[in-house]
Amino acid sequence: MTSTFFVLRYDFRAPGVSRSERQELYARALEQAPYVEQHGFGGVTLSEHHASDDGYLPSPIPVASAVAAVTSTIPISISALLANLYDPVRLAEDIVVLDHLSAGRVSYTFGLGYRPEEYAHFGREWSSRGRAIEQQLTVLLQLLTGEEVEVDGRRVRVSPPPYSDPHPVFLYGGGTPAAARRAARLGMHFSPQQADPALKQLYRDTCAELGRKHGFVMMPPEGPAAVFCSEDPDRFWAEHGRHLLADAQGYSRWSGAHQHHVRDDSGTVAELRAAGRYVVGTPDELIARGQAGTLPLVTAHAACGGLPAEPSWESLRLLAEKVKPAIG
Repeated sequence: MTSTFFVLRYDFRAPGVSRSERQELYARALEQAPYVEQHGFGGVTLSEHHASDDGYLPSPIPVASAVAAVTSTIPISISALLANLYDPVRLAEDIVVLDHLSAGRVSYTFGLGYRPEEYAHFGREWSSRGRAIEQQLTVLLQLLTGEEVEVDGRRVRVSPPPYSDPHPVFLYGGGTPAAARRAARLGMHFSPQQADPALKQLYRDTCAELGRKHGFVMMPPEGPAAVFCSEDPDRFWAEHGRHLLADAQGYSRWSGAHQHHVRDDSGTVAELRAAGRYVVGTPDELIARGQAGTLPLVTAHAACGGLPAEPSWESLRLLAEKVKPAIG
């Protein structure tokens, strides 16, 4: 039987909350991360977006640093980091420092992003974003060697070198053939947004054409975007389904024609529940799905859409203490 993989995820999207309620979401994350580490979760994932009225996490590196400070072994992933919106020298320095703080536990999936508003927010050019990210990441990789690099006509050297040799785990993410080829050219691992075997093969073929060994391809699993556990799922949906719907609708408004393996365009809580992308199950129901092989990944989205402390903690405890021991 294949084990189910458990991760904890935060993006801090929380429409309509007060300042104190938002601060509680961040504080809760720093209590929940060491809790899931103690219970054997496989990772903590942080996401990034900008110019979002609902407070979506715009700065994942400080949060990753805080999570690293309260944990000691659990891997931390920033997925995706929108590299075009950063100064490459400062980004290299931040990555180096966090690499030492975390003893190499933080990995990065780099992406273009899909919202023109974010590029406008930073005064960056949208139309040339593909070329720009390849240049950005090429410079970043050079800077992380510790050698002197020319950046915009000046000579720059980043010090100290990373803790990881030669640098932390880097993936390039995207759902197009261009993304697969770019990951190969950059010498990075590849994280396609859809479970498309053709993209995986294109990445490997491009690596071979370039005469380099391919990295790993992190294909998205089939299954729900987020999983919650409750002894009374009907009550959970009735009292807190609006938070899950806010999360789903936020992504749907942004995405346009952009496709993603966890996209859901539901218009009501009832539709969202029926669609199955956001799952709320009893411990026994989730265990049965895991044993049947239909729940390869459990993403505990513990602050989903501003989900309050309860049922956030109840769900996490049931997942960690009842469900994971049976299928994880």
